[in-house]
Amino acid sequence: MGLGKRAVHAHDSADASPTAPVKAVSSDPFQAPPATSASLMDQPDVAASADAGPKAAATALPHEVPGGLSNVPMFVEVTTYLSFLLLVMLAHVEDFFGKLFMPQKYKQLRVQNGFAPMVKDFESMWIRHVYFRLRDCFNRPITGVAGGRVTLVDRVSKDYNKTFQFTGRLRNVLNLASYNYLGFAQSEGPCADKVDEALREGGVFQGSPVAEAGRTLLLAETEDMVARFVGAEAALIVSMGYATNALNIPTLATKGCLIISDELNHNSLVTGARLSGAEIRVFRHNNTRELEKQLRRSIAQGQPRTHRPWKRILVVVEGLYSMEGEFCKLPEIVELRCRYKFHLFVDEAHSVGALGKRGRGICDHFGVDPREVDILMGTFTKSFGAAGGYIAGSRALIDHLRLHSHSAVYAEAMSVPVLAQVSSSMRMIMGEDRENAVLGQQKLDQLAINSRYFAQGLRDLGFMTLGDAGSPVVPLLLFNPAKISAFSRECLRRNIAVVVVAYPGVPVNSCRVRFCISASHTVEELDYALEQVSEIGDLLMLKFRKPTATKSIAGPATKHD
Repeated sequence: MGLGKRAVHAHDSADASPTAPVKAVSSDPFQAPPATSASLMDQPDVAASADAGPKAAATALPHEVPGGLSNVPMFVEVTTYLSFLLLVMLAHVEDFFGKLFMPQKYKQLRVQNGFAPMVKDFESMWIRHVYFRLRDCFNRPITGVAGGRVTLVDRVSKDYNKTFQFTGRLRNVLNLASYNYLGFAQSEGPCADKVDEALREGGVFQGSPVAEAGRTLLLAETEDMVARFVGAEAALIVSMGYATNALNIPTLATKGCLIISDELNHNSLVTGARLSGAEIRVFRHNNTRELEKQLRRSIAQGQPRTHRPWKRILVVVEGLYSMEGEFCKLPEIVELRCRYKFHLFVDEAHSVGALGKRGRGICDHFGVDPREVDILMGTFTKSFGAAGGYIAGSRALIDHLRLHSHSAVYAEAMSVPVLAQVSSSMRMIMGEDRENAVLGQQKLDQLAINSRYFAQGLRDLGFMTLGDAGSPVVPLLLFNPAKISAFSRECLRRNIAVVVVAYPGVPVNSCRVRFCISASHTVEELDYALEQVSEIGDLLMLKFRKPTATKSIAGPATKHD
């Protein structure tokens, strides 16, 4: 995630007449009217910005204080940049002399038989001199169920992480790396029993796209359940989470439309925006002030060159940003939506099932009416222990997607066992499974307690963390590149599985470890993790804040709001 998070401008709309008015097509799947410059020119500040230019459009906006990395000590930030600079300089020196004295070793970087090299010099250098130093920290093979604990398959490397050999040993570790928020990743229990029953009755797969013969009764019932769960009129289930964004956004926005995207949006959202052919503009992460700047400027000036009103403006954000652990400012964005009449797309891949008293996602968390969001997207891979994703919205929107989206017309239908897992886990959360209704709410409450407890424990120990209270994703900042692999290896030595993230997945000055908390974690497991992480923090000098408590491990006592 994050490798392609900054979107670039796509095609300009230059084939339309600058004088002809733009009319909404009769088959518009959205219920809200499209934003046009004419509809907002009655506002004095927007009308003035059209004459005065982009700078005038940015005035008189509410102040917004940036957060996140604003309190990083100067010494830490300077040494981080110097560490990367030294690493890159030494790598360039080695490559310079290597190309002189060992040219065969670098032949893949030269033109061969008229074919250009597969990768650029810098990309190749980064892979060989940075990634390979950390390669043992990624893609560790596992066996069994990735629940609160997971079994790793041990491996060793004798050629500096170029290849690995399995030792035949297994290691049971505490799993703080998997998106198993509600603990539904199980091989036993009510959901597993439902999956086994559905498999025996319906087989594995229909062997057909949904548009042909792949729409089963179970799929139709599950789509209706998803719509009720998120508070929408209808829903469309897609068999792949990434494709839910990448294949449906091009159906929602086309040439002549404008997509305004958060700079830290997931790569699937960026890919979908680029495939759409719409104009793409980016605003600073979670900065509603910058978003309003973009809206006012875009609406006042219209399409490039022609200055015709946009056919549609689509603002794309995430409910929970998985690299930052931050919630989108949904109430403020909804307020902007009411003012500027754009269409809102919210990716709830990490927030649905994990946020809110009822697990309904970011709308439930903030108390926002789901009907204020035009398109609600989510996946079943995080909180539901399954696979695939969904798009929810008005019935007209979903009918439009069924006819025009590649994910509905060409992609295969979701398999029966996965549908059974989605259906059974969601029914449990909604309280419709009478035998296990209490268990579903217990999981929601336990996840909220565990998330707040673990994040507060890290802050009390003096670590610098990111994210909002209640987020099941808790990023801890490491900064220095050498500490990335050291932290991961120390955790593995203490039987803890974690995910470390470095550039280009995150900015070069904010390398981090990302803890994923689950309802399946016990108090004792979280206490053990905090104790071991504290020792590692002392060893690697990662505590950049003054501890706020002499004993931070006091047991989870704070419940979610």
